[in-house]
Amino acid sequence: MNGKDDVREKLKGLRARLSGEERAFADQAVCRNFIDNYSGYESFFVFCSFGSEVDTKKIISRLIDADKRVYMPRVEGDIMLAVPYGEMRKGAFGISEPCGQPYSGKIDVAAIPLLAVNRRGYRLGYGKGFYDKFLKVSPEILKVGLGYSFQLEEFEEDGWDIPLDTFVSDTGVIKF
Repeated sequence: MNGKDDVREKLKGLRARLSGEERAFADQAVCRNFIDNYSGYESFFVFCSFGSEVDTKKIISRLIDADKRVYMPRVEGDIMLAVPYGEMRKGAFGISEPCGQPYSGKIDVAAIPLLAVNRRGYRLGYGKGFYDKFLKVSPEILKVGLGYSFQLEEFEEDGWDIPLDTFVSDTGVIKF
């Protein structure tokens, strides 16, 4: 087993070393795998990709083109809210966030960023707990981690971690 901080550093490094061509090819495959498996749902909570995360722009665009409802995260203090996709601004941590009013209704699918995911479905994020807190108050939402196949990595989860239902990568979908 690896310590979470060691796994975070390892996976950040691996993501950063992807070439532009490798990243574009993998992002396209993640988008295709996500849309192929989840387009039957009506409402989606999708993160705005940042840095070396899987690029979600095409996923968001495909969902909007299919008349799906898309919500995105906005951080306020120590909580994360779902806000309808629309006008964006730089928010917490320099990540683009929607400007609209928070939404508190039902959302079918959450596409969640990760640094790593283990074989039991637990994701490793950046360590702030925003997604775990959000998912704890939305237990009915289908939790889908988005990443690259090399992000499947063993680590020990904590008792407060919320498991994913599936992991969508460039090579396919793993159901937990």
